[in-house]
Amino acid sequence: MPRPKDDFETLYPYRLYEPREILEEEMMYTVSEIARLLQGLPADAELDADTEERVVAWTIPWLMKHADELVINDPVGDEPGYFGVVSEDREPDEIPEGADE
Repeated sequence: MPRPKDDFETLYPYRLYEPREILEEEMMYTVSEIARLLQGLPADAELDADTEERVVAWTIPWLMKHADELVINDPVGDEPGYFGVVSEDREPDEIPEGADE
């Protein structure tokens, strides 16, 4: 249910991090690890299942917004995908034709 702004003592500007503010250029991260970093937590912080589900759900739109600044590996089997920032040291590979089929 909506609440009046006067109900809140403090209101901060809504700020989204840029990928380079939280991701190290030479590292790759799972969605769960990025979710923790966006919350100011260590990438390996323990979270209960409900909290993890919530922060991961908040992370998906962030990944989509910054897609042009990110690379992803080609996951094998049930392994998670890993994301990292685009770097000059290693340009993204071209996606082969028919890869989405």
